[in-house]
Amino acid sequence: MDRFFGFDLGDAESAVARLSKEDQVVPEMLTVVGEQSFITAYAQTSSGELIIGEKACYADNVMKRKIRFKSRFLTDRSSAADVKSFAAGVLGELYGNGDLIKNEDCSFYIGCPAGWNKNTREHYREIFEGAGYPPAKIISESRAAMVSACQSKHLQIGVDILSKPVLVVDIGSSTTDFAYIMGGKEVEMQTAGEVVLGGGIMDEILLMESVEASGFSRKKIQGVLDASDAWKNYAEFAARRLKEKYFSDEDYWATHECKETVVMHYDRTVKLTLRMNGSIAKQLVDRRVPSLGNRSWKKVFIASLKDVRENISGQQPELIFLTGGVSKLAAIRDWCSEVFPESVIISASDPEFSVARGLAYCGRIDEDIKEFREDLDKLVKSTVIEDIVEKHIPFLYKDAVDCLVDPIIEQVAMPIFDRWRDGEIQKLADTDELLQGEVTEFLRKDETRELLAGPITSWLKPVIEELESHTVPICIKHRVPYTALSLRSYLSASDIDIKVDAKNIFAVEEMTFLIDSIVTALVAILISAIDIIPFMAGPEGVLIGIIASAVVLILGKDKMQEKLLTADIPKTMRKLVPKNTFRMRMDSISKDVKETFYESLEKEKNDEITKRMVEDISGQIEHTLVKMAEVVEIPLG
Repeated sequence: MDRFFGFDLGDAESAVARLSKEDQVVPEMLTVVGEQSFITAYAQTSSGELIIGEKACYADNVMKRKIRFKSRFLTDRSSAADVKSFAAGVLGELYGNGDLIKNEDCSFYIGCPAGWNKNTREHYREIFEGAGYPPAKIISESRAAMVSACQSKHLQIGVDILSKPVLVVDIGSSTTDFAYIMGGKEVEMQTAGEVVLGGGIMDEILLMESVEASGFSRKKIQGVLDASDAWKNYAEFAARRLKEKYFSDEDYWATHECKETVVMHYDRTVKLTLRMNGSIAKQLVDRRVPSLGNRSWKKVFIASLKDVRENISGQQPELIFLTGGVSKLAAIRDWCSEVFPESVIISASDPEFSVARGLAYCGRIDEDIKEFREDLDKLVKSTVIEDIVEKHIPFLYKDAVDCLVDPIIEQVAMPIFDRWRDGEIQKLADTDELLQGEVTEFLRKDETRELLAGPITSWLKPVIEELESHTVPICIKHRVPYTALSLRSYLSASDIDIKVDAKNIFAVEEMTFLIDSIVTALVAILISAIDIIPFMAGPEGVLIGIIASAVVLILGKDKMQEKLLTADIPKTMRKLVPKNTFRMRMDSISKDVKETFYESLEKEKNDEITKRMVEDISGQIEHTLVKMAEVVEIPLG
């Protein structure tokens, strides 16, 4: 994609931003029907002409006139046709102005309330597709406003947004949208929903206050407003702009007059003076209105904040980001602080354009993410990861063997020796099969996996460091935080974990080398014990010693080992082999056992084992990288 358009179709006003892939830093606000922020209205004349914007509110010879249709999208099926007509009008203006070129490689990112579900968003997208738009994607307006603020560096604490919870409060013309964002990732966004409470209600109140203050002209003005929805809505739009102008700098307007005159041409020409001051501003939030169940704007807003707080299942927000035209009202911050005293509260610098700009940013960032994942896919499909793992595999062998041998001697060999010594095992030859089975069970235990966690983690660190020489450049190229593919940050995490199963580190048949060494140690201990038996007290000990010595003399030491393995040695003789002697012997051969294991792995089965280990470990690393890439959304910093 070469260019990305952000279309903020609001219930009262709309805006379109455009961002090029390479050249621009900040999205450009486009002029539509003479305005960067234009009224969301359309009209069809008797001649078939489609008019959008402010002119549509009062144009003559109109067969159809529609305004504020987006707020009815979830409840009125006919509003879909209104959205399509207005969207078609905007598209025509963009083509007519040369801001959009036929068949260019571009996409549109279109905003919607965060409370809309997946099906509603898809239906909304299809409307724009039907109107002839280039490829379109629907994005939460709350999220777009957040992205806009962070990308434009308005938020000096953007780094916190990447890891801490944020509540976005988007006060539109018809609804107030609450979105809870954790970690800056849309996949982790929980929507608290939207409330039918927008700045439009304040516009109505301001209009009522102004009409009531019109003196002798009051009845004439009210008559025009009652007779013409078009002029009524036009007057409300004017009230909205005056209201936002006042709230943008309340300190200034405290000592200056803030007013605007609206001239309405109906069956007669009437003039309405709209005025804002501190007293009227208080009425906008305190006056009870039927549309709010005879409650005030303030009471409904605070009640909504409290409801949102109760419905947040995770950590309470550390930052509240306010956007929308009414967000600059100082009282809004006070009410948010009242309900969320632990939160820092900030607002957008240009709320009328923040959503449109954020949507355009989302387009370019999504393109970066797409290319980022393509480059990662190339890395995964290459042999780079396998080569790195294979290079470090010998160190894993050594670390794992060093970790396993002593626990196997203590937890497997010693208990089997005790069983043989107590007569439970008839022949020493039987211990081989028993040891093999017990070692297999030992390797499958969770305790063994935990035992290996330390050595494996230590082994992974240099592997990851070398891997980052390939992943970091990919992240930098696509403006993605390099930590997005940093496996070191996930070594001990529970959500993404590289697991090398203990039972699969070495196959059971490879453990035969260790088993053989332990059995040999058992025989060696018995041979050593025979040498000291004749000096033991008691006639039985002397007799056994004489017999044993005779066997050694007749058969020789090697034959004696073979006989001992298959002989059913009397229990009394077995008891003469001290347990401590066996333990000391095990300790003394531990080093030799490890060395035997290293040599066997390297010489006899190195290719087979290494191939399997490289495939398994590389596969898990690749899977983890892909999984991490999938949760990379929009970098907010």
